[in-house]
Amino acid sequence: MTLRLKTPLGEADARKLRTGDSVLLTGVIYTARDAAHKRLCELVEAGKPLPFDPMDAVVYYVGPTPAAPGQIIGSAGPTTSYRMDAYAPTLIALGLRGMIGKGRRNAAVIASMKQHGAVYFGAIGGCGALLSKCIKKAEVIAYEDLGAEALRRLEVEDFPVTVIIDALGNDLYETGRRAYLEQCNGKQPH
Repeated sequence: MTLRLKTPLGEADARKLRTGDSVLLTGVIYTARDAAHKRLCELVEAGKPLPFDPMDAVVYYVGPTPAAPGQIIGSAGPTTSYRMDAYAPTLIALGLRGMIGKGRRNAAVIASMKQHGAVYFGAIGGCGALLSKCIKKAEVIAYEDLGAEALRRLEVEDFPVTVIIDALGNDLYETGRRAYLEQCNGKQPH
């Protein structure tokens, strides 16, 4: 079953999601990678306002390629999430509700997700051209000097993601691996 959710993603909706759930997101999401995350956390440390409100927001870890003529955005596949792990707990504590990327997250990020009711979604790497078709509008809102890594506001429709880590701390990289090994161990060799 596929769930359809709209952003902003409230805490109650985030806490209902479970590892392995397929979700189609519609609404506004933001893009940011490690350089933008570093700047955002520097603003938080300095007590300055952020260029977007992280409360109930979803951030996509992506550095899209330039848009071809007539297109809204170029290929927009996920980047490896661990590069944001040093910064994610700060934004989660400010209300960031969802993150989209690929790859594992560290224990500090997962603990922050559990405490504040956030989820980590996975998008399929290598499908950036297909994912970009779900992006209906894109605009740079900060850090234009970072090029592909600038902070963008995207309007998406039916953007496909899977819950990798839920707000309970369940991790599909662990549970999926266990289930696969159990299935393999239960089969008799031919």
